[in-house]
Amino acid sequence: MNREIDFERGILALAPLAGFTDLPFRSVVKKFGADVTFSEMISANALRYGSEKTLKMLTKSPLETPYIVQIAGSDLESIKQAVLILNGIEGIDGIDLNCGCPVPKMVAQEAGSSLLLNLGHMQKVIETIKTYSNKRYTSAKVRLGFNTKIPEEIAKACEGAGVDFMSIHGRTRSGAYKAEVDYEAIARAKEAVRIPVIANGDITSYEKALHVKEITGCKSLMIGRGAVGNPWIFYQLKNECIHVEKTKILEIVLEHYDAMVNFYGEKGVSIFRKHLHTYSKGFREASEFRDTINRIEDKMQMREAIERFFAQ
Repeated sequence: MNREIDFERGILALAPLAGFTDLPFRSVVKKFGADVTFSEMISANALRYGSEKTLKMLTKSPLETPYIVQIAGSDLESIKQAVLILNGIEGIDGIDLNCGCPVPKMVAQEAGSSLLLNLGHMQKVIETIKTYSNKRYTSAKVRLGFNTKIPEEIAKACEGAGVDFMSIHGRTRSGAYKAEVDYEAIARAKEAVRIPVIANGDITSYEKALHVKEITGCKSLMIGRGAVGNPWIFYQLKNECIHVEKTKILEIVLEHYDAMVNFYGEKGVSIFRKHLHTYSKGFREASEFRDTINRIEDKMQMREAIERFFAQ
């Protein structure tokens, strides 16, 4: 399998999303169109101290190549130790630093988006990853700034620290997920550097994806929340089709369900309900379907209910 990322041609990447981009979801989008997948955000501290739950989150599907692990943290020693642990794990193609998470808990630890308040320290964290990592890629996922938009400064700081590429979400930290995404600011970041820049933020449809490419000038896109309940967006973009056949939607939903049960066992049936709630939006009798699946515990009964509903 080719471990190189073809930025010249442009790629489609699945963004890290806590609670959603686990191995089953990543394997499905990879099979149906994503070029690169990122792990859920991994705490460098939790990794350093060998948290079992954290180590399980690193597991990847055989389909996932290239596969990037995203870590979060700001303490240089914790970052170094986390990188050394990742070095010993086969099949990881890169390490990405989270510089965008807006969650107060992360900000309180001076990690995530709070790194954008101290670009000098952000650079040191990236340099620590670059120095100790034996992986092919080092990257960073950023926002436009913390309170104010400073896309050019952030992009130059990432480039100066030695990242191979960066992805940029078109909001500030204070914009959380509600402010309008500023694609023109992403374009400014792209113009300021020579490294590949991946555009991210509110890419929710085939048409929107083309619009974002045009405004930002970015050949590569990263899709996160826009793929929740809509993982076939990768299939659409890869195959250049505006509409997705119902049969393809059913195929993707079943593939995701089977992967969940394989990975989580019987527990996967109940975990999958949240996905079915979003997958069923816009379908006839969706609320009755949600009501039905909320009471199903048996994995075969659940699979049959999915087939009946999405084949309608």
